Amino acid sequence: MKNKKINIMLIDDHPLVRQGLKKVFDKESDFYVCAEASNAESAIKSLSEVLPDIVIIDVSLKEDIDGIDLIGVIKKRFGNIKILVLSMHDEVIYVERAIRAGAKGYVTKNDPLDIVSDAIKAVISGDIYISASITGKFIKKLISTPENHVNNNIHDSSEPLTNRELEVFNLIGRGYATGEIARELNISVNTVESHRRHIKEKLGIQKGTDILKFAIQWIIDKELNRSN
Repeated sequence: MKNKKINIMLIDDHPLVRQGLKKVFDKESDFYVCAEASNAESAIKSLSEVLPDIVIIDVSLKEDIDGIDLIGVIKKRFGNIKILVLSMHDEVIYVERAIRAGAKGYVTKNDPLDIVSDAIKAVISGDIYISASITGKFIKKLISTPENHVNNNIHDSSEPLTNRELEVFNLIGRGYATGEIARELNISVNTVESHRRHIKEKLGIQKGTDILKFAIQWIIDKELNRSN
């Protein structure tokens, strides 16, 4: 029995972009473009009629509300639909705003098509996917922002991380998805999620997406300390 195709909706105000993506996805056995929209109004109307598995959206929409606001609307009204951003903007501020609004992935229009494909599959699987080119910018920002350092939080916490939690935290910072961490440590996905919750509680991390930034910074701090 063949696997069910991933139903995709494209939201972009450039027709050529939508047409190009549709042609690419039509050649993929795993994907099917079930709807398109050029603005928020038409997107919401289509979403009410066709419930895709994932929406691929640009953060810059010329009409009515922008892509970031639309992500929030989709998240609120169609909570089960995954959201992946595909944009020309690679600045960290756009990525942070999109993830906070409810997107589960962010890739740029300069990324290779296989990266976009990987991002779709990762987001559908429940993981957060940020392309490597953007992750590099996150790391540079974290290095230049001392107040984001978390070594003190880890060592001075009233309830320090266990060895297993440190292993999970380390793998998160190295870009491992939940399923990959489970396989690497030979534990269940549910156990990984439990460790993530405990790590957030112990380090005082309020937002789920911040754990990746904290973990990356921790690894950077370790490497800097090692070289000094």
